[in-house]
Amino acid sequence: MTDLTSDFIGVKSPNPFWLASAPPTDKAYNVNRAFEAGWGGVVWKTLGEDPHPVNVSSRYSPHHDMYGNLIGINNIELISDRPLAINLQEIRDVKRNWPDRAMVVSLMVPCNEDSWRNILRQVEDTGADAIELNFGCPHGMPERGMGSAVGQVPEYVEMVANWCKHYSSLPVIVKLTPNISNILHPAMAAKKGGADAVSLINTINSITSIDLDTMVGAPAVGGKVTSGGYCGPAVKPIALNMVGQIARNPTTHGLPISGIGGITTWRDAAEFMVLGAGTVQVCTAAMIYGFTIIDELTDGLSQWMASKGFKTLNDFVGKAIPNLTDWKYLDLNYKTLARIDPDLCIGCGRCFASCEDTSHQAIKAAEHNQQRVYEVIDENCVGCNLCQITCPVTDCITMEPQPVSQPYLNWTQHPNNPMREVTTEEA
Repeated sequence: MTDLTSDFIGVKSPNPFWLASAPPTDKAYNVNRAFEAGWGGVVWKTLGEDPHPVNVSSRYSPHHDMYGNLIGINNIELISDRPLAINLQEIRDVKRNWPDRAMVVSLMVPCNEDSWRNILRQVEDTGADAIELNFGCPHGMPERGMGSAVGQVPEYVEMVANWCKHYSSLPVIVKLTPNISNILHPAMAAKKGGADAVSLINTINSITSIDLDTMVGAPAVGGKVTSGGYCGPAVKPIALNMVGQIARNPTTHGLPISGIGGITTWRDAAEFMVLGAGTVQVCTAAMIYGFTIIDELTDGLSQWMASKGFKTLNDFVGKAIPNLTDWKYLDLNYKTLARIDPDLCIGCGRCFASCEDTSHQAIKAAEHNQQRVYEVIDENCVGCNLCQITCPVTDCITMEPQPVSQPYLNWTQHPNNPMREVTTEEA
């Protein structure tokens, strides 16, 4: 039996799947439906001071791949546009009715001490389990000195986190913006400010498309367009990287992480968790497929855990961190060669085209069972994986490690490295 119960910075939930602060968590009706479906927790859509913001129409735009699959959504929606008192009362009611679920409240107010002190007292009175500081919103709010305008300045992150720890007894999660050159700087600032955890990533600055007839992008508002926040499956690689960098860095190692960014399947969630995330937050997938996807997420994660012999979440959270390193420490003597299975090859030539035109001319045409196939020229192959990536047939092309003929050698040790330290024996 596997146990999906989560205990994240003292916030307990029946599973690690939380709905992120977004449209799905903007009112009691939605959150009640989510909890009925089985979600372990929610981060209530970001609250601010009254008078509440005014949103525009329209607000979302899609990004599709060449086959029409939705891979991302751009949005220009602001924080909650409902009165603060209504939100607070609904949070209180929902938490009373669902005491076993995680109730985290996202907050964003002007960067002054009084504003934070006032709203913290009101939120704590609802019985919420924790607060999340929205330092990531990339549109609308930065013009008002909030959102990513705070998240991009580590000194502000530390200052506000410190205020929140001083004026509230609730655990503090700092939500980080990816719109920054080095995610470690705000993460270190959050830790220094006393934050109990960080969550990441928030949305990425984006414009998804431009209409070449009207010359207006999407979502269009009265013939104009503005940059928005990009989310969905396409941002997952960026999010995984940032989560991993925080989890493995000595200055932020051990800082609890709630992972966000394109999580659509149980496998996505597991990848975030083995890189150090204690919980995961889902938004776009719920918006596209509805709250019932929680069944696939929990069932899939549970079955995978059972297959690996993991009984609890703690058995695998962070398992991949030791394997994450800097490029300079990779083994330069490790080699792989591509192998094409002639029985699976359909002769489409995509591997040949990609290798011949843009890589290393390591693939040639051949014949197998009187059919045209392709094979690898070993002496030209550098093991770059491009042929495998372009092949449309699963497992037709594999990358096979070659026997180790030379000892481990990384860039810090290589003779071509001008910064290499010469050993006594070499001198």
